[in-house]
Amino acid sequence: MGRSNKHVVTSTTPSLPIVQANPHPHKDVVPTEAPIVSSYNDHIRPLLDTVDKLRNLNVMQEGIQLPTIVVVGDQSSGKSSVLESLAGISLPRGQGICTRVPLVMRLQRSRSPEPEIWLEYGDKIVPTDEEHIAQTICAATDVIAGSGKGVSDTPLTLHVKKAGVPDITMVDLPGINRVPVNGQPAQPQAVTEEFLMDEIKVLEERKCIGLPNFIPRSSFLAILTQHVDGIQDKPVEFIKEIWDYIEVVLSSVITTYSDNFPQIQSSIKRAGRNLMSRTKDRSVNRVIEIVEMEKLTDYTCNPDYMTSWTQKTTSQQNFINSVLHDENKPENFALPGFGDVKISHLRKYHAHLLQQAFDMKMSITSYWTIVLRRVVDNLALYLQFSVKNLVNSQFQKEIVAEMVDPRAGGGIDRMLEESPSVASKREKLKNSLKLLKESKDVVAAIVDQNSVYADR
Repeated sequence: MGRSNKHVVTSTTPSLPIVQANPHPHKDVVPTEAPIVSSYNDHIRPLLDTVDKLRNLNVMQEGIQLPTIVVVGDQSSGKSSVLESLAGISLPRGQGICTRVPLVMRLQRSRSPEPEIWLEYGDKIVPTDEEHIAQTICAATDVIAGSGKGVSDTPLTLHVKKAGVPDITMVDLPGINRVPVNGQPAQPQAVTEEFLMDEIKVLEERKCIGLPNFIPRSSFLAILTQHVDGIQDKPVEFIKEIWDYIEVVLSSVITTYSDNFPQIQSSIKRAGRNLMSRTKDRSVNRVIEIVEMEKLTDYTCNPDYMTSWTQKTTSQQNFINSVLHDENKPENFALPGFGDVKISHLRKYHAHLLQQAFDMKMSITSYWTIVLRRVVDNLALYLQFSVKNLVNSQFQKEIVAEMVDPRAGGGIDRMLEESPSVASKREKLKNSLKLLKESKDVVAAIVDQNSVYADR
């Protein structure tokens, strides 16, 4: 179906002319604005003009956000159509990608019956009209992004001043492309990890005089440090989350069991917060120490290390033969525990370096399993010990110290103070007892007097 930006309104009732009486027929009638329009022009229009001036100054590059509508989405998903309906103008359309540069549309309501439309990019200003907007945008896009299907981040600004449009700035962005179309550059392929290259790089950086079949310990520790650095944030984040949860539980318990003791509730809560803050900081420091210790040396008495290393190194000679001596020059090698690994990039290295790199890879892989288990075990043991110590000993001492210390707002005297409500109730009861006692004496006197009369 065709598309038109004209709206046709039909009616079955004939339109009648509206005649406004002119009390002064010899004077021209000056049209007056509605109050809401006058208020808009006096208050809103200057604000929008200020926003446009700020945008021209590129203040958004300094982190200052200006009101903007941005339409994003997949290619040919109808982004431009949404903006067309708001702006009442025609934008480029067609098969494939049409919007190839950011199109900034600045709409401004005008009283003039003739619209003012122009394009601006770089230092160029190109006037146009409503019928030729799409063609002018396409021509400017070809200048900015080329005549193919490539995209550019250089913006193209369309200024529209006409009656009936809202005062607004909108940005139409190029669509998200899953697969490059004809005329677009292909996306660069991610580099997945080349087998043994980390080990070879470290070995070459740390060359030293020694036997070729011995792994330099400094190289092993360098690779180990890289592995530890890759996971050192996770234990810290984990311990923080655990103590945040324990703090919520402790706060809930304190609130539940101290509701009946308003005099000391604030002291108990303060003691809990202070204790949790210190415990969390101490735990974080301890976890950092646990992780940092793994960088210092390669040590374990776990027999699983030798078992794993022996199994992994059984394929070493076959691996080296496939890399250096196989006439078929295979691209990959089926290595137990690693799957098919690429080996073609290793043929430029000598056998002794490949042997060292292979041995280091198997040693690190076997030892790294031990390291991870050790870190997890140490975290679990330390966490259990800390929680038990917190509940059984530290919390009680902290509460006592908080409540008996007058400087912290506690103290025995404060604990013995009655709350205002209880003191008021006690005073009322004392007055009631006094009144009842006086009433009893009055009643007793009457009873005694009646007894005397009865005896007579």
